[in-house]
Amino acid sequence: MKLQQLRYIVEVQNHKLNVSATAESLFTSQPGISKQVRMLEDELGVQIFGRSGKHLTHVTGAGEEIINISREILSKVEGIKAVANEHTLPDQGKLNIATTHTQARYALPSVIQGFMKKYPAVSLHMHQGTPQQISDAAARGDADFAIATEALHLYSDLVMLPCYHWNRSIVVAKDHPLAKKVNNLTVADIAQYPLITYVFGFTGRSELDKAFSAHGLEPHIVFTATDADVIKTYVRLGLGVGVVASMAIDQISDTDLVCIDASHLFEASTTKIGFRKGSFLRTYMYDFIERFAPHLTKERVERASLLR
Repeated sequence: MKLQQLRYIVEVQNHKLNVSATAESLFTSQPGISKQVRMLEDELGVQIFGRSGKHLTHVTGAGEEIINISREILSKVEGIKAVANEHTLPDQGKLNIATTHTQARYALPSVIQGFMKKYPAVSLHMHQGTPQQISDAAARGDADFAIATEALHLYSDLVMLPCYHWNRSIVVAKDHPLAKKVNNLTVADIAQYPLITYVFGFTGRSELDKAFSAHGLEPHIVFTATDADVIKTYVRLGLGVGVVASMAIDQISDTDLVCIDASHLFEASTTKIGFRKGSFLRTYMYDFIERFAPHLTKERVERASLLR
């Protein structure tokens, strides 16, 4: 049994049983991967993948367990390398972050700016996506950290730590009727108009739906997007009332809009940062976490990891 074989079966599953795509991603040949997978199956005496002719059709029950253990083994191997690098190259390495557009655009810039200034030899890579994609990237090991608000049930394999609470604002054109309701806005007021907000599963969208449901109302959502700037663009076009994260309000570029604090209408959302259970975190990784969430010191993160 070789580590290379374990890596192959894990990557085949990551690529949805597409051996050709797996070979391309690993810069090797398709026949080479197929041969190594067969050799591993012969050695173990079980099928990892079901087949129809030359095509892989599914992961067998035994295969699921073998691949899960293989992921853990490969993670430990990366951990060993990280320990060595921590002693030989403490300020060098790479950091992969998977997050949503809102976090990348509004919450992380100053954090990353300070981090890169302190660690110029650390290569930082950001992967933006849906909560499902973020979860998958962290579970596969493609991302060191997952940063998200919505769909936290997707992160059962990760240690998730609360970073900060945030809420929403209503944005309308200056001539919109709601512009006069700055101090006494209600959910019923908002329900009278078409809404432009986030795609479900993004940026605290679920709290909006809960607030309307609590009042026995149904939001009339006419347009959704993952990007607050896109939402504000269509508000300017008069297509509806915008509901965005308050952090997305720009005091300079959004002066043509009326922005109304809606924290009294919706429950606050909590953004969390997560990493794989059992991961070895480099010193600069602890530093990144604390820069993003100052209350998450190295000691607290270590303590939380032991409890999971």
